[in-house]
Amino acid sequence: MSDSHSPHDDGPHEGPIKTPKQVIVAVLFSFIVPILVIVLLVTQVAVDQRPAAGSDALAAEATARRIQPVGTVSVKDPTDVAAMKTGEQVYNSQCVACHSSGAAGAPKLADLAAWGPRIAQGYDALLQAALKGKGAMGAQGGGDYSDVEIGRAVVYLANQGGAKFPEPAVPAPAAPSEAK
Repeated sequence: MSDSHSPHDDGPHEGPIKTPKQVIVAVLFSFIVPILVIVLLVTQVAVDQRPAAGSDALAAEATARRIQPVGTVSVKDPTDVAAMKTGEQVYNSQCVACHSSGAAGAPKLADLAAWGPRIAQGYDALLQAALKGKGAMGAQGGGDYSDVEIGRAVVYLANQGGAKFPEPAVPAPAAPSEAK
């Protein structure tokens, strides 16, 4: 009923190594290759000159950028007429963006109909609107100018729109006070 022989071949098995030279090479590679891989990994990890991946947080330049002052203080002399910009210069550098195209309801330069009601309010009302902001226009039109320079720009814009405002006078320098 049962056969003691199975249909499978129980003959000798052959592997890829057939000679003693191949045995020696296989043994050497099985020890040398893992050792070489370990040595290469250790040298990659142990190198001191390589920064952390994707980070220069500890570099001298990065530290200098982090501790630099946030802002600077510059003191302007409000009586320095030579350093002050004219009304046209302030207009061309700051105001032209909105007042040339009429963006956000800004009256266009030399538009007599748009400037008429504003001019009727007077120079002081126009100056306060320019200094403090009005509607979509920020304080000083978003610029960094002295009040006199903003006043000059207001006069320039208003005069182009039909006004006859005189240019604002530069304040006289304050006399130094004596300490008692």
